[in-house]
Amino acid sequence: MKAMILEHQQAPLVLSEIAKPVAGPGQIVVRVLACGVCRTDLHVVDGDLKHPKLPLVPGHEVVGRVETIGAGVSGFAIGERVGIPWLGHVCGHCAYCREGRENLCDTPGFTGYDIDGGYAEFARAEADYCFHLPGQYSDVEAAPLLCAGLIGYRSFRMAGPGRRLGLYGFGAAAHIIAQVAVAEGREIYAFTSPGDVEAQEFARRFGAVWAGGSTEVPPELLDAAIIFAPVGALVPAALRVLRKGGRVVCAGIHMSDIPAFPYEILWEERQIMSVANLTRQDGLDFMALAGRTKIVTQTTPYPLERANEALADLRSGRLEGAAVLLP
Repeated sequence: MKAMILEHQQAPLVLSEIAKPVAGPGQIVVRVLACGVCRTDLHVVDGDLKHPKLPLVPGHEVVGRVETIGAGVSGFAIGERVGIPWLGHVCGHCAYCREGRENLCDTPGFTGYDIDGGYAEFARAEADYCFHLPGQYSDVEAAPLLCAGLIGYRSFRMAGPGRRLGLYGFGAAAHIIAQVAVAEGREIYAFTSPGDVEAQEFARRFGAVWAGGSTEVPPELLDAAIIFAPVGALVPAALRVLRKGGRVVCAGIHMSDIPAFPYEILWEERQIMSVANLTRQDGLDFMALAGRTKIVTQTTPYPLERANEALADLRSGRLEGAAVLLP
């Protein structure tokens, strides 16, 4: 089968012919229909996330149809459309797994990092970690739901119930979760790179009541802010525009160093917290929500062979929404 392979970090992916995966016990193999290009993929390729499996097939926003089913698998049928997310497996017995916090498992496996992912014609996954997808989304539309949507959803829930929500970095995750927030009656305040008028207009199209540069002060203090951009300097920027008791949620898997800041902007019970991975329950809850409410995903499709171009466009900020690879 054809696959885009990461042979070394900080190097382009290489189009290769490799063996088609075989489903072992508890596993399924899917024919990949679409695979989203996530900023985490970029962190893996660029070397921000250390020690991936090499060589590696990246990609963890995988939409595919079940091709083969391994022994012991139930709940999936040949030809059924499924999604493969970032969380590939957990140990099930460490303290975090026993507490119901499998996203913090001590020995997890992640798709497109420890496990070959979806930048290929076929992908293999543990069936217990795959999701059924709402039928109203095309393959391309569904792909960003599997990480941008899922991590955005977990971040949104961790941000708490306040009315005014700031989103720093208005890309794949933010444009999805903004729609969920607006549907719940929240007000969205979007922060982009200073002077990025196009991104600010993009945010307004997806329901933001205000959009401006990350150095600007919004017209109202925020109840919470989610930082999707991997820029540590945004943490004190967000703290400065929070009301008392507000919360800053850092949604990315990687972020540049957070600079020193005065205690006074953290005082009055403001909080900083991070989001790590997802749980399977997050996936079930979000897919149910996406099935009830049509979420528009802004996408740019690329042939599989142009994966390096898609990554470059993401790296440079040329994308609105999400890139999606099509084998």
